[in-house]
Amino acid sequence: MPRGVPNAKRDESALRFTNFHVPLALNPKHVGSTYLKSESQTLWSRNAIRAHRSRLALDETGSATPTEVSRTRRGAKVVVIHPGSRFLRIGRASDVTPLTIPNVVARKQTPPIPTPVYVEGISRPKEGRRRATPSTSTPSGDEYAVTMASDDPFDAKVAAITVSLRDRMRFYKLRVTPNAASIATSFNDQFKPEIIPEVNDPYHVDWIYSSDQPYLVGEDALRIANPEEMGYVVRWPIYGGNFNTRDYPSLQVAYNDIETILREALKQKGIEPSAYKEYSVVLVIPDYYDRSYVEGLVRILLVDMGFKQFCAQQESLAATYGAGISNACVVDMGAVKTSIACVDDGLVIADTRMVLSMGGNDIAEFLYVLLEKIGFPYRDINLARSYDWSVLEDLKARLCTLAEGDVALNLYDFSVRRPGKATEKYGLRAYDEIILAPMCLFEPRVVEFDNKKRGMRFLTRVPDMAEEMVEQSNDKFTERYTQAMLISTQHLFPILMPALIEHPLPIATPAVQTPATEGQSLAVTPQVPSAAATTPVTPAAVTPVGEEPPSTTEAKDEDVEMTDATAPPTESGAPSASGADEEKPSEEKPAEEPTSEDKDKDKDKDKGKGKDATPTAAPSEAPVEIIDVDEIETKAPAAPPPEQPHPLSILPLGFRGFNLDVSFEASKLPLDVAIFNSARAAGGDEKIRKYLQAVLVVGGTALVPGMAHALESRLQAIATPLVPNMEKVQIIPPPKDVDPRVLAWKGAAVLGKMDGVADLWVSPADWELFGMRALKERCFYL
Repeated sequence: MPRGVPNAKRDESALRFTNFHVPLALNPKHVGSTYLKSESQTLWSRNAIRAHRSRLALDETGSATPTEVSRTRRGAKVVVIHPGSRFLRIGRASDVTPLTIPNVVARKQTPPIPTPVYVEGISRPKEGRRRATPSTSTPSGDEYAVTMASDDPFDAKVAAITVSLRDRMRFYKLRVTPNAASIATSFNDQFKPEIIPEVNDPYHVDWIYSSDQPYLVGEDALRIANPEEMGYVVRWPIYGGNFNTRDYPSLQVAYNDIETILREALKQKGIEPSAYKEYSVVLVIPDYYDRSYVEGLVRILLVDMGFKQFCAQQESLAATYGAGISNACVVDMGAVKTSIACVDDGLVIADTRMVLSMGGNDIAEFLYVLLEKIGFPYRDINLARSYDWSVLEDLKARLCTLAEGDVALNLYDFSVRRPGKATEKYGLRAYDEIILAPMCLFEPRVVEFDNKKRGMRFLTRVPDMAEEMVEQSNDKFTERYTQAMLISTQHLFPILMPALIEHPLPIATPAVQTPATEGQSLAVTPQVPSAAATTPVTPAAVTPVGEEPPSTTEAKDEDVEMTDATAPPTESGAPSASGADEEKPSEEKPAEEPTSEDKDKDKDKDKGKGKDATPTAAPSEAPVEIIDVDEIETKAPAAPPPEQPHPLSILPLGFRGFNLDVSFEASKLPLDVAIFNSARAAGGDEKIRKYLQAVLVVGGTALVPGMAHALESRLQAIATPLVPNMEKVQIIPPPKDVDPRVLAWKGAAVLGKMDGVADLWVSPADWELFGMRALKERCFYL
């Protein structure tokens, strides 16, 4: 060993005595450089300075004088685009209202042309019972009682919704018409349509019987008489806030159709392709967005169409801008999905985002199924045809209501316009079908979520190495599951018991996070049930139908679902926060193992007594769980210190081992429960009270009469027993004379006209250099 070299280690690399020199890291205390230490040295600032200098140069040459700039209206060079599943809303930021066109394209294709097939999203009755008269009346003295003489599962689901309706009618002291279904069926079966000549029809449709165009967009695509015979394939490229991967063989075909629709819509607004480079774009994206979806749209706008620059804004934030408020729980009810998110001072709280897989299309389809039960007079209806679907949309807009006082045996009329035939005017009598149809949002047991998911493909994205190095895997986990989704599905995850932790299994089982968990991390680790939840209550989402919930002593040896703060059960009719009510122990039914879909949908038939009928919770025999994060110490018995989980049980992505799609299971929740869980994910009781007193409902489905009162009463019934000092739930109506369907677009137009939007623009050069990182750095709220 050389003298003077203490603790010399053996050199394994054989490079120690070579000329290769590795310099040491610099001492930051001695560094005097200011490189990249100020905002002015970033690429964004340098680009802004360069753009400002170019504008000054244009002014000096006289090509753009200040007077010309002042003459142009603010926002006239900004295009606001809000794509939806059913409609595309597009226009300049300076416009009062956007151009709204159906987001559909019909494109010529070589034979054979596939036959359009409608994907059923609502349960159907058994064959042979589609026109059977439902027996919902009883000869007993109780006019609100509902009896079911059929063993059809569909009739059982409808009867459960009818019970909820009758309980609300009982509370409001509204009379029930006896034998209304039989009266309506006999009238509808005997009705003959009235033929209206074309000259007397003010809404006559000019059908397209022949066309040589390679594609047709919007209303023109829906006016094709027979797409199959004419060689057209009609597709909707966007479905539920994402690309429609069910109908498109590849994403590139979907990109092409979206670009075609955008170009045709801009042509209607007087914007030619040669002028795209002069326009900036404000793109409205979903709250719970898919990275591949946003990347695809941005690539279309910047690369394929060549716009000057763009910025993105989430729907909830745009809705608050349009309504002129800074804090709200925004409920966007569209045709296919319903998105929920809480906005706090111009920032969408990421953990409160939820997406429900139901919307206006489900209401229209459920209305059709209910009308079929009472002899719908238009027999030759096919939901896959555009003109037949428009008939249902018209009936939904004119008939459906959520106001119990509107339920009556009324006479309605509707017209059917088919290509090559005269207009037919039908008469229709209906009773409670008009309110049962929109009630599927609060009673989603009739919605077939698995059918909607069938055929959809997950989007794959080529990883960007720069993103992989900068972003943590934790952020990607946050993008996939939000705290509100975990709260809504926590009853589906068992918790490791002490015996399992002493002898861990090969695959760790995830547990539950409480809404008070700090930070963005959503890594779920198993927890030991402590005495803070010593009074476990099994929700009906896990208890099979007809079985009594287990007693306290029995539940200690079983899985505990709620670890937020479960207090001793009280006699209240409020539902559990996981989206299910308790089944009454007195009802004796054969026990069945519930499926993952039924776990979130199975509710008590007496739900309306506590949750729907009475604004405050009415007494019920079923125990429920009281979830109060702030009073966990006062209500719960003294708890021994919880045991530490086994190191092997800490699995950030333990959901894969459990094989449960959290976002899909959370999308099955009733609307009112999902709104409450979204507010819970924002924080403690103060946050819940804050957001439930400012619920902003937007979207086309918000136009259903009585929607505001229906949400208020149901949310009040949930929040009153669970949140201390809960005041009245308030539904904020849209501003006067503003259509709730265009409120998000108008909010994005407000952003496009603000001076602060200059800091949010992303140019094509920035996008090519940074990719998705450019959007995250410029749009701080994403």
